[in-house]
Amino acid sequence: MIKITLPDGSVREFASGSTPMEVAKNISEGFARNVISASFNGTTIETETPLTTDGNLILYTWNDAEGKKAFWHSTSHVMAQALEELYPGIKLTLGPAIANGFYYDVDFEDQKISEADFKKIEDRILEISRGKHEFKMRPVTKAEALELYKDNVYKTELISNLEDGTITFCDHATFTDLCRGGHIPNTGIIKAVKIMSVAGAYWRGDEKNKQLTRVYGTSFPKQKDLTEYLELLEEAKRRDHRKLGKELELFAFSQKVGQGLPLWLPKGAALRERLEQFLKKAQKKAGYEQVVSPHIGQKELYVTSGHYAKYGADSFQPIHTPAEGEEFLLKPMNCPHHCEIYNVRPWSYKDLPKRYAEFGTVYRYEQSGELHGLTRVRGFTQDDAHIFCTPEQLDEEFKKVIDLVLYVFGSLGFENFTAQISLRDQENRDKYIGTDENWEKAENAIINAAKDKGLNTVVEYGEAAFYGPKLDFMVKDALGRQWQLGTIQVDYNLPERFDLTYKGADNELHRPVMIHRAPFGSMERFIAILLEHTAGNFPLWLMPEQAIILSLSEKYENYAKKVLELLENHEIRALIDNRNETIGKKIRDAEMQKVPFMLIVGEEEEKNQTISIRRHGQEGKGNSTVTIEAFALMVEEEIKKTLKVFTV
Repeated sequence: MIKITLPDGSVREFASGSTPMEVAKNISEGFARNVISASFNGTTIETETPLTTDGNLILYTWNDAEGKKAFWHSTSHVMAQALEELYPGIKLTLGPAIANGFYYDVDFEDQKISEADFKKIEDRILEISRGKHEFKMRPVTKAEALELYKDNVYKTELISNLEDGTITFCDHATFTDLCRGGHIPNTGIIKAVKIMSVAGAYWRGDEKNKQLTRVYGTSFPKQKDLTEYLELLEEAKRRDHRKLGKELELFAFSQKVGQGLPLWLPKGAALRERLEQFLKKAQKKAGYEQVVSPHIGQKELYVTSGHYAKYGADSFQPIHTPAEGEEFLLKPMNCPHHCEIYNVRPWSYKDLPKRYAEFGTVYRYEQSGELHGLTRVRGFTQDDAHIFCTPEQLDEEFKKVIDLVLYVFGSLGFENFTAQISLRDQENRDKYIGTDENWEKAENAIINAAKDKGLNTVVEYGEAAFYGPKLDFMVKDALGRQWQLGTIQVDYNLPERFDLTYKGADNELHRPVMIHRAPFGSMERFIAILLEHTAGNFPLWLMPEQAIILSLSEKYENYAKKVLELLENHEIRALIDNRNETIGKKIRDAEMQKVPFMLIVGEEEEKNQTISIRRHGQEGKGNSTVTIEAFALMVEEEIKKTLKVFTV
């Protein structure tokens, strides 16, 4: 008998040779019908793999990330079979699962594939799937593998780098592929499939190699799941921050300025300014002091911090001055500068904590192929702050930062999030600086603070910064996509590298602990995600224009100006559309600009000193007529509901 430990900690005994599927049936027949993949002692296995030793078993369904991975990897095998049948003579290479689907890189040689071919490929995949063919793994010798693929230079290259005794094939129907495993029980589970696109891809990602054709696809266990996914993609296109940013005139890019360097237009700059002032107000209440550091620094500064060794390849090249041997770098991080600000004068334990905050612009040389709107740029502004405190103050300070992050999320409508505790890789410690003792103290501080604050947490190993562990806030947007927004890090290492000290109550010098934090992360990326989350319908307190005044004719323009003046007295951002256009055209344009309130003024409104209100996105629901004072009060109340009050 063997002992199988399940994720809930329960232990069950089974006969040696029992399979994961048999374990699933022992739990529940209904549950077993949904199991599509498994892992044993951390290794992905098939649901029919015999278990011969004690161990930890995890059973996955479609609702699990690992279940989806097995589902999509299995579909890539079926697509590969369909492609071989439809395009005889092609050479297959690799076909992994990726986020939301899979791809297969194929050498089509002289044959062509286009969007017009997608339907026949999909039909053939579904036809094969209906055969309910089982995926079966089998070991082969290196010689057998090389013989099967003797006419495929790509597979031969892969096999040549493998050790004899570690090579396996996966069979289903009449198809065989070189594979390490991780499949669903049979092809019949695949009920819906969509070929998404084709693109060029160099073999092994090396542009010196031959360019292959990468066929992207996705698949689902139900047709309705595919339909919903495709609808979600269409909605994502409508919400694309690059599209909305252009329509709302927030930002632009210029080839002459350079790739990945956004230009903020007046409305976008005003939006950024409101976000900055929002956070600065809260930071001031929380005891932060604003500092400003230069956009460049001597190379030695970043060598001392360790950033040059870790990020030098991703930074812009050094700037050489007329002085012999003098080199500067565009600032890749703000932290070294803040360490030097701390070092300007000696400190006592009575002076701590010191909280330095800066909206500091930093620069990273991202590859051109990785640039994407505002989410991946070469110059971005971080809402950076660094707290220098005693070890005894660390717990309280860390929790205060958590409160600040939650305040930001609450005021901007990000309610669905998980706190990810990002720790060191458990095996590879070479990429981190500092002692194990300091790392353990830092990691425990984050774990305990998150627990005390009652956060919904997950632990991810290998995701820590090179100088310390992090608490990363993983936020789900309106489309269910997950983004990393906001981070808090504990650092014992930079204070040592910069020889930061304070005099303790014992009159001896001690090292402060450093907390890095950025609730927004980067202004560029945060605004991009906020744009897509809200579809451009920002919270009322943040909107570039909160109201637009539309006069029914020129006769009422003087009254429109009076309305504007009164709104400005109430600190409501408004403007007048006095173009020579129809009221219908003005309303449509205001809708496109996502202005929250359209205030229509005509004869009745002027006579009664009122305004007729039309709310954005509420076509056909009728207008309400109110006094300007009543409207101002309504705006004030709505802002109070969304813009939280920060308390310390």
